Amino acid sequence: MADPTVKDRPAAWPSPWPYDFPVEGKVPAAPDKVARIAGVEPARPVAMTRRSLFGPAFLGWGAFLTAVGIGKLGLVRFLFPNVSFETPQEFPTDKPETFARDTVSETWKETNGVWVANVEDSIIAISTVCTHLGCTPNWLPAESKFKCPCHGSGYYMNGVNFEGPTPRPLERFRVYVGDDGKLWVDKNVKCQVEQGTCADRKFGIPA
Repeated sequence: MADPTVKDRPAAWPSPWPYDFPVEGKVPAAPDKVARIAGVEPARPVAMTRRSLFGPAFLGWGAFLTAVGIGKLGLVRFLFPNVSFETPQEFPTDKPETFARDTVSETWKETNGVWVANVEDSIIAISTVCTHLGCTPNWLPAESKFKCPCHGSGYYMNGVNFEGPTPRPLERFRVYVGDDGKLWVDKNVKCQVEQGTCADRKFGIPA
């Protein structure tokens, strides 16, 4: 005999969740069924291989060993002193008789920073550094003077200043005749005209 209460029982409202109704007699797992209904393939498990495991390890060790190698190179470089390739402070020029009277030789201007001048019956070595701000003046034979291109300082042939902002004459260096008969310049020893130290005979030889 049928149960009379079945007719009066309302029908169940369809659930919006696809996993609320049985599929093949079982309740499926929600994420898998939702993904399939949405048309998205479920994420596959990450497969761990030997290459994927050891690759990052090799890269890390490689970076570490490279850093260690660079550090050792720096340590070895620190143990060795710096080598100076500056021009010698004492050098030969030419025989004294080759310097004509009242002339300035620019042969050693670029290489050694020195002018050799035969002026006032004496051969002297004059510094090419302007005493104003350290520029390099130019020798103007037509005007018989050194002229600084930076701020207009002017010097006579003997290096004494007479125009422009320079505060004092150009410096001079020690000169002597070596065993080879040449005029040698020693930049380790210098004098300043304004202080009267250039009167010493070691800063000029008779022309």
